[in-house]
Amino acid sequence: MLWYIAAGSALGGISRYLVGGMVQKLFDTTFPAGTLVVNLTGSFLLGLFLRFALDTPTLTPELRAFLTIGFCGGYTTFSTFSYETVALLEDGEWARAGVYAGLSVLLAIAATILGFLAARGILA
Repeated sequence: MLWYIAAGSALGGISRYLVGGMVQKLFDTTFPAGTLVVNLTGSFLLGLFLRFALDTPTLTPELRAFLTIGFCGGYTTFSTFSYETVALLEDGEWARAGVYAGLSVLLAIAATILGFLAARGILA
């Protein structure tokens, strides 16, 4: 089981690096858009994978661990989110920190709900 989690974590970490960097470069901003996009897509994927795992027998325990604990755990970046929020606060950018933290939390919850709905739609 640990090897499944380790492999998923490696792929998730690589994906986080590539997606976050690509988005940050695309938007060309000092706002942490790359981390925001990674957190949102990671929340969506976790919702999708968990709903499938809970509602169908299609995911083995190993595949579930690979996708959720491994890939999503390696992909999502809430520790980076926390650091970037504190960095904005330390720089006196209270409004930007508030917008970033608020968007991250609210949109990540919405993305998880969308993942659940997508899984239900696929299963229907």
